[in-house]
Amino acid sequence: MIVIVDYGLGNVASVFNMFKKLNVKDVCISCDKDIIAKAQKLLLPGVGAFDAGMINLEASGLIPILNNKVLQEKVPVLGICLGMQLLTNRSEEGIKPGLGWIDAETIKFIPDSAMKLKIPHMGWNYIDVKRENKLLDKGRNRFYFVHSYFVKCFNSEHSIATSNFGREFTCAVNKENIYGTQFHPEKSLNFGMKVFENFAKL
Repeated sequence: MIVIVDYGLGNVASVFNMFKKLNVKDVCISCDKDIIAKAQKLLLPGVGAFDAGMINLEASGLIPILNNKVLQEKVPVLGICLGMQLLTNRSEEGIKPGLGWIDAETIKFIPDSAMKLKIPHMGWNYIDVKRENKLLDKGRNRFYFVHSYFVKCFNSEHSIATSNFGREFTCAVNKENIYGTQFHPEKSLNFGMKVFENFAKL
């Protein structure tokens, strides 16, 4: 069973609908600890501020069960956008510690006045898959982004794909059973559907 974790800050319905289009049947949206305890895979979507995400997770009481599922049982987990940022140790956006599942930090895009780039980075962009992994296919893939912060990995092996917005930045991570994408596969049409298809097969 794939459980899309509903902690109040994610595009849970959009993610669920993508699995429905793929005819993946054993998927649910839940914040129930008993259901999450039975999960074989976890999705952690997210939209919004880092501290708000951690506050919601803490208030839900889900962090201990999520830590157990991910760190002890080693079930595959996919963090999306804010969900990926919450996998890190901390963020420049707030003061709350993150989940710390990936040794990384979340830092702010600094606008380049010479290039006249506007923050947030919003819209379609190509990605460059750097390392072989089970989530992302090699090739000319492009995805939909909306973010003002990005993840900086302390171990370069955990950065599996990059994109470019005034500078190269990590847009996907992987450490063992833990995956994250800064882009929104649920908004990325066929490219996004392939990501969810690959995740369902893990």
